[in-house]
Amino acid sequence: MSAHIESHDHPQHDHHDHDDGHSHSTLKGYMTGFFLAVVLTAIPFWLVMGKVIPNSQTLAVVILTFAAIQIVVHMIYFLHMNTKSEGGWNMLALIFTLVLVVITLSGSIWVMFHLNSNMMPGMSHDMTEQQVKNLP
Repeated sequence: MSAHIESHDHPQHDHHDHDDGHSHSTLKGYMTGFFLAVVLTAIPFWLVMGKVIPNSQTLAVVILTFAAIQIVVHMIYFLHMNTKSEGGWNMLALIFTLVLVVITLSGSIWVMFHLNSNMMPGMSHDMTEQQVKNLP
């Protein structure tokens, strides 16, 4: 008797040359991602340390923009996420997660803003330290 049973009903998938939707990166792909990550880290560092942008709100927006771009670079070059990986389920899960994060953050900021304005209606944000000490 043979321990190997041949079945022609279910073909064996021993070959690895089929396209399974995963992007297999090369050293060039990893190095491109690494270079982009370093550049996208070094530019905001230089902007802050060199005091290139004097307005702090503008600087915060620029840094957040670089951070968002770097997230996309990491997802493409290191996590190999695209619309074809795993039949699109990875992208759908990412979009769902982003929607939940946006709803949670915007809702939290909205609630905190209204709590601040409704709980302290007489409190002006421009009060001096002496005026705050004189409050009842």
